[in-house]
Amino acid sequence: MTKATTPDNEARRRWLAVLARASRPELEKARLFLEELPPLAHVRPAEAGMVMLRGRIGGTGDAFNLGEASVTRCAIRVGSGALGVGYALGRDRRKVELMAVFDALLQDSQWHADIMRRVVEPLARQQAAQQDAAGRAAAASKVEFFTFVRGQA
Repeated sequence: MTKATTPDNEARRRWLAVLARASRPELEKARLFLEELPPLAHVRPAEAGMVMLRGRIGGTGDAFNLGEASVTRCAIRVGSGALGVGYALGRDRRKVELMAVFDALLQDSQWHADIMRRVVEPLARQQAAQQDAAGRAAAASKVEFFTFVRGQA
């Protein structure tokens, strides 16, 4: 395990990935169960920008610029606690604000278990089911091709 990959970082990486894959309506619905929150301080207000996407020839070869994509980011401090961040493809500012709030609260032991149980785990199960269904649909359309050599039957 590298210095940058600690168990805490790995857990945070997982919940941020789940939050990033969630839609804004899903995050808005999840936000409803949070009653009174400590004051929110926008350390970095939600802002959209561009990133260069890089690819590799054959997955491991030389790198090349594939194109650009819109990305929105935000950083919010909840009360005097941890700093939460949100990064997502696209230009949905509200989505990354909600991600940042959930990220900050997930770093607080008072909120962590409840948010994991009521928000992150249900979203992760839903996303896994959607990915499984898409994989099954793709597998159902798989076509096998056979080549016969002349003279063989």
